[in-house]
Amino acid sequence: MTIAAILQGRTGPIISARPTDTVRAVVDLLAQHRIGAVPVVDGDSILGIFSERDLVRLTSSYGPEALDRRIDDVMTKSPVTCEASMAVIAALSQMTQKRIRHLPVVDGDRLVGFVSIGDLVKYRIDKIEAEAAAMRDYIAS
Repeated sequence: MTIAAILQGRTGPIISARPTDTVRAVVDLLAQHRIGAVPVVDGDSILGIFSERDLVRLTSSYGPEALDRRIDDVMTKSPVTCEASMAVIAALSQMTQKRIRHLPVVDGDRLVGFVSIGDLVKYRIDKIEAEAAAMRDYIAS
């Protein structure tokens, strides 16, 4: 079970921000898509990540004026990333150890996906339930 299996069923573009976007524009993007974080990209290259946690920290430090700042000034730079070949359980472990909830998926320097801890937990639960159902069917036959 790898990250690639989770990305396989996805369609459409990765919701992302540009480095010149304002915090206000990115907060609107988070709200519109009901998501907790976005990668900040330049073309296909990931520059950073901006999350709800960044917004809380930023608002605490700068107040309402924080909304007019550029994302590249306030994003988390050099985010933890993974490759699509990483095992789901390894990604979950990494996210738990680093205390992060979102993980950009890269191929070299190119962003190829974006997963949340919720995506990984749901995938694991679905797999466990499918295995349990298969075991019940096997035992019943």
